[in-house]
Amino acid sequence: MKAILITYNQAYYDEIAAVLNANGVTGFTEWDEIKGHGSTTGEPHYGSHAWPTLNNAIISIVDDDKVDGILKQLHEKDLKAPGLGLRAFVWNVEGMI
Repeated sequence: MKAILITYNQAYYDEIAAVLNANGVTGFTEWDEIKGHGSTTGEPHYGSHAWPTLNNAIISIVDDDKVDGILKQLHEKDLKAPGLGLRAFVWNVEGMI
């Protein structure tokens, strides 16, 4: 099993959810309205007057064989919409209850 943490501009929730659904992912946890600043070329997402946008984050635990497809589709979306501010991180899940 793998954990995938996806951070993105909150306006793109439907597109991110569509990628997960297309890959058979039915369970996830989402954090709404998180603040941050990623790469050196990205704009801050602080929810302030000067930087009004915010991010969301989703974490999902998926089977290993789903990871590559999910990452590929997310990468395609990121290339088409740089404003998405999309980042995805994957790590091993050692156990669950």
